Amino acid sequence: MRRLSFWILLGILAACGSSTPSEPSQQALAPTAMATATATTAPTNPPPPTNTTIPTATNEPSPTPEPKLELAIVGDIMLARSIGERILSDGPEPVFAGVYADLVNADLTIGNLETAVADTGEPAPKAYRFLAPPESIDSLSNAGFDLVSLANNHSLDWGESALSETIGLLNQANIANVGAGMNAEQAYRPVILEKNGLRLAFLAYVDVPVENGGFVTESWTATADQAGLAWAEPAVIAAAVTAIRPSVDHVIILLHSGYEGVNQPNEIQRSNAYAALDAGATLVLGAHPHVLQGYEARPNGQFIAWSLGNFVFDGFDGTPSLDSAILHLTLDKSGVIGSRWTPVRLVDGYPQALDPASDGAYIIETIEQLSQ
Repeated sequence: MRRLSFWILLGILAACGSSTPSEPSQQALAPTAMATATATTAPTNPPPPTNTTIPTATNEPSPTPEPKLELAIVGDIMLARSIGERILSDGPEPVFAGVYADLVNADLTIGNLETAVADTGEPAPKAYRFLAPPESIDSLSNAGFDLVSLANNHSLDWGESALSETIGLLNQANIANVGAGMNAEQAYRPVILEKNGLRLAFLAYVDVPVENGGFVTESWTATADQAGLAWAEPAVIAAAVTAIRPSVDHVIILLHSGYEGVNQPNEIQRSNAYAALDAGATLVLGAHPHVLQGYEARPNGQFIAWSLGNFVFDGFDGTPSLDSAILHLTLDKSGVIGSRWTPVRLVDGYPQALDPASDGAYIIETIEQLSQ
């Protein structure tokens, strides 16, 4: 693994802004008695009751609610091949129709975009290359996605020009993206989002094994003059978290790593995730294995989801690659204060939400077993 160089650290430090300032926040005259010098005294009105309580107005503000937000996090979203063809023929809405409410009702919705999105490009010398049509961005936008990771082994499947177009299309749709760029400064730069009074920094990294066809994803690591990805190294991640943590409420790491088809995290996943948490990150959210892995919830509010599996993908048959889930996390200033899962099954490549108390119960049970 290469060492963190001086210019990457400069890029990380330059991106760390300070927190934005918080948004701010008659006397009645008693009637005079008129006495008359006559033999008969005129009747007078009785005095007001002496025990009448007059309420006093107060200007004390109502207590300010504790800032908190709801995250919806999903795994690999692959919008190419037959998925892309169906988007062009049927429109963008059907892709996420089966999980729409779970995604749009969250304060922030996050996933891993497992494809380049462009009209054309230069194919990379690898076995699996994904190129989704530009119209597929509408599927993400309509479903309420706020941020996607591009730190994966498919963002450069069709070269630098396709990566540039992908980033441009996402920016036009107001979907934040992290983990890739036209140089190292862009690829390693944190993205900061503010919502419901909380300020969150997102960083994304990839470290995957050599592909079956022999392609080495690490060759796509971004440099000062080469487009590419943010490659995961514990020291790099720890330095980035340490740099940005003082200016935000939470740091969230999106980690693309692990062995495909294996339902337990490997040592690379663990070393990178623990380096992030030890440096002060709140969340590590995993993708790449194409199957669900377990989670680790710490008493101090930190949380790791090792792999969230496939979320939109064709070409897979049977359990467990078709079993997925949406992770719902509630965050406040202290960290994670609540978590729950929506079980999901991929049907013809598209996610369909299941009832966690009936047909989806086995997915929840699987996640819990993998987490023990």
